[in-house]
Amino acid sequence: MAITEIYKFPTVKQVIFQVRFPNLFYIESKMGDFQLEIMKEFPHSQLLVRRDFVISGVSEQNPEDENLESGHKIWQFSSDKNFKLNVHADSIDITSEHHKTYDIEGVDKFRDAISFVIDAFLKFVKVPVFTRVGLRYVDQCPLPKKTKTSLDKYFNSTFPSHRFDLKETQGFVFNTVTKKGKYFIRYHEELKKNKEKYSLILDFDSFSGSVDSASYLKVTDELHKIVSDEFKNSIKSPFEKYMKTGKIL
Repeated sequence: MAITEIYKFPTVKQVIFQVRFPNLFYIESKMGDFQLEIMKEFPHSQLLVRRDFVISGVSEQNPEDENLESGHKIWQFSSDKNFKLNVHADSIDITSEHHKTYDIEGVDKFRDAISFVIDAFLKFVKVPVFTRVGLRYVDQCPLPKKTKTSLDKYFNSTFPSHRFDLKETQGFVFNTVTKKGKYFIRYHEELKKNKEKYSLILDFDSFSGSVDSASYLKVTDELHKIVSDEFKNSIKSPFEKYMKTGKIL
């Protein structure tokens, strides 16, 4: 069941929405109109350039502003509500690192930011089909003790505790991409150590290919439900209690 409340101690650290489309050669000519359209909500802006160069046969990327004509331009905007927007010639992404809610009434909704930006973009850039629509949530969940007992108490983890002793494990990573109805989700789980504390990183990236641009928000709502359901399936009630109270043992 999808999450229907705002937790006092949320674990989500980053939420990213992205649409992709074929490379548009004329997109730069539309940026002025687009900027004016979103300026009320995204008043801060800058032009970034990522230049590709090769060292010993390895391609590298270097953000520079020395040569605007030869680099990959990124039009970046930010809001006072902690949303960051990047426009590329072939994609748009919106990131929140201070996420409150996707669509629950009463606080700044990420869904509203998505709708505001993409509707403004489509007003000036008539993209008929998005080649990809994606919604990604990254949660950093505290693990009080690096033991099987603690892990099993709070999470439905993929860690193979029947084969390995978690106390002796330095870290683990699990990654899978699977179909959910007509959509897909990439699930990434990772044990991380920061100083002497451990966290379980839960990373959900749900996406769809070939979406009619008129239906992007409906698809995004469905992707959000997939992520929300999978997060609920990944935690147990004691961890949900922690998100409400801040107490974890």
